Formats: sequence, C-alpha cells, structure tokens
Amino acid sequence: MTAPLSRPLTASSAAPLRGACRVPGDKSISHRALIFGALATGRTRVSNLLESEDVLNTAKAVTALGAPARKSGDVWEILGRGVGGLSQPSEPLDFGNSGTGARLMMGVIAGHPITVRLIGDPSLSRRPMGRVLRPLQQMGLEVLENKETLPLTIRGTSDLVPIEYELPVPSAQVKSAVLLAGLAARGETTVIEKEPTRDHTERMLRYFGAEIRSVAEGGRTRITVKGNAELDGRDVVVPGDPSSAAFIAAAALIVPGSEVTIEGVLINPTRTGFYLTLQEMGGDVTFLNMREEGGEPVADIRVRASSLTGVRVPAERAPSMIDEYPILAVVAAFARGRTEMLGLAELKVKESDRLTATAAGLIANGVEAVADGDTLIVEGTGRAPRGGGTVATHLDHRIAMAFLTMGLASREPVTVDDTSVIATSFPEFRELMERLGARFG
Repeated sequence: MTAPLSRPLTASSAAPLRGACRVPGDKSISHRALIFGALATGRTRVSNLLESEDVLNTAKAVTALGAPARKSGDVWEILGRGVGGLSQPSEPLDFGNSGTGARLMMGVIAGHPITVRLIGDPSLSRRPMGRVLRPLQQMGLEVLENKETLPLTIRGTSDLVPIEYELPVPSAQVKSAVLLAGLAARGETTVIEKEPTRDHTERMLRYFGAEIRSVAEGGRTRITVKGNAELDGRDVVVPGDPSSAAFIAAAALIVPGSEVTIEGVLINPTRTGFYLTLQEMGGDVTFLNMREEGGEPVADIRVRASSLTGVRVPAERAPSMIDEYPILAVVAAFARGRTEMLGLAELKVKESDRLTATAAGLIANGVEAVADGDTLIVEGTGRAPRGGGTVATHLDHRIAMAFLTMGLASREPVTVDDTSVIATSFPEFRELMERLGARFG
C-alpha cells in the first residue's frame, strides 16, 4: 500500500471564532451502524454516516463480505445477510488506519465459517490485536499466523462456544468484539467490566432487536447477549461525533472573544468526560436542547472563551474521554496552574504513542510537560503559550488536529508535519474551522 503524501500545515492566531456548526457523524456509531446493518435481516438505512476513510473502509469490508453498503442520495443503505450469513471475501479486508473497524470485524468473522486476511496502513499494523484475539480464540476463532498485529489471517466457525469474559483492562472494542461474536454462539455470552466503557454496542444491539441485558453487581457490570440472534434492519440517525466536536470546543475556549454552538452532538455519558473536565477548569460549556435520537442522547453544545484553571483528571474518567487527551493537554497549556491527567496507558497503543507525542508537541511549543508512566502533567501559565514549533504527528489524526487548534491562540504559529491523516476521522476539519474564523496556511 502506498502511503499518502505528507501535507504540512500551519495554524496562526485567529480573530474570535463565531457561529454555529455541525460536526460529522460519530465515528464509533457509524462503524457499528454498518456492521449491525450487515448482520441484520433486510435493509438498514443510515443518515449522517461519517464519510471518513476509516468508516468507508468498514463499508467496503461489509460489502466484500456479501452485505452491500451503498449511498443513495444522503442516506447509506446496507442489505443485511443475517447473523452467520456473511460470505467469503475474494481479497483481504483493508482497514487503513481504523482500529475500531478491524477489531470489531474480528468479532463478526468469528461467527462465520470463512477465512479472512485483515490488513491496514503502517500505523494500524503496529497496533496490538492480541487482547481482542484471545477471548475470540476461546470461543473458537482460529488465528492462522502466530502474531498479534496486522496483517492477520483468521478463520471463523459456525460453531462458536459462548464464554464469560472479564476484561483485563477497560476496552469498548474488546467488549464489542466479544458481544458481536456472541450473537452467533450457542447460548449466552457475558462480558464483565470493572470500569464502564462506551456502551454504543449495547444500545445498538437493543435497537436492532438482540436480547441483551446489563446488570451491575459488586462494583462490576455483567453484559450478556443471547446467541443464535436474529436482528432486523433499522433506520439509524448518527449523531455528531463528540470527539470531533472537542477540537471546535477547545478552539472556542482558548481564542479570546469566541462563542460557538456545535449542534446535534452525542452526549452519551460514556463519552462526555472531556466536556465535564472543561467545566471543572472553569470553561463556559453548556448543553442546550437536550434530546434523544435513535437510542442515544444528543444536545447542542455552546462554548464561550474562558479563563481556565488546571485540574486533576482522575484515572477512572479516562474511558469516557480517551481520544480527547491530546486536545485537553493543549487546553491545559492555556490554563493557570498544573493539570494532571492520570490513567493514560491506553494512549500508548493508539494510532501513535499519543502520550509521548502529545508531550513532545507541547514541549516543542514552549509548554512545560512531562509524560511519566501513564500520567501526563502540563504546567500552564494562564496565558497563551509561545508556539512557534513544528509537531510530529506520527500518522495520528488527533495529534494533528490538536496542535493546529493550539496554533489558533498561541503567540507564534504552530506547524504540524502531516495533515493527510485528518481525513481518517474529520475530513471537513479545516473547512469547518475556517468558516468559524480559523487561520491556516
């Protein structure tokens, strides 16, 4: 696979950001809508699907597995084949940069008697897959190569064994892969969480008609899905992605005089840790017009420029904001005092080692920052950082967008070495930010 050409970009101090906008559909829900549509019987129609490279690769994957996913006007339609009804693809499934697509699809493949090779870009090919493969192997999935990274060849079965599996570390992707496999198992499959993680899979399973229950007991949650499941095609409206909205919210907080409203954003409690933290820092962040759409809570988020104070972000909040730590670290650089972010081990195995990359980007722009173990410490001075640095993105879209956001309010422009990867999650990032008043060049 040929790597995309590097595209550096510089962000400069901006006038106040003003206006209302909508961010693309939530990436996690977009992936799941395509996958559940493929496993359902009949037609699923998805509105506001995120048309990023990551999600489009999942659409190509379900199509290759015999469940065509095509856009008709503004709506995506998936012709489902039912649980266990997908077919052998003629070539490897290429997930590009998408860990979510690859890991969830492993759970899908586990319940089908097919052999599939999974491949990805250089960044995805460095990311660990063993924690997903291990419980699936207990259920009957075969791994035909003795390795834990892509490329991988796996073989599913129509005779999956249900298991009870306690997650060793919080991971919505591992949980989801096991539950997806459990749909095709004989009997009930249970995942036990010690800490809550994103529950989009459970919500969507219920919406599509699966028998699933969640029971809290002794500080843990048991999520059980009944096998031999039958799902029915549904209409799905994908709410705005809170992880994409985070960059706009951060920019509105740190660029003096700004006021921005981000409309129709997902506010699932497992995804709002970033916004809670901004409020704790003194940020003027308000949820307006709260409502429910397609089983998920949604709101308009109004953000006004604010004076911020450093805070301590507890480890137990990490699962609800794991993708937002790079942009939170940028916001912390503008706050007064120390911000400590704990429990960030998961950041080391994202698209890049985000913990190290975030600290390095801050230091390159005159901010005192330390990554120590699974903790990130940022020392803010209460005024705009110097800026002026060039940040290595390491093929990580969130690092690129976080430091472009920093450049909108730092004293000197900030350059990122590569913006080509931004298209994996937020293709409209530059255009949308410029409409609000951002300056890039």
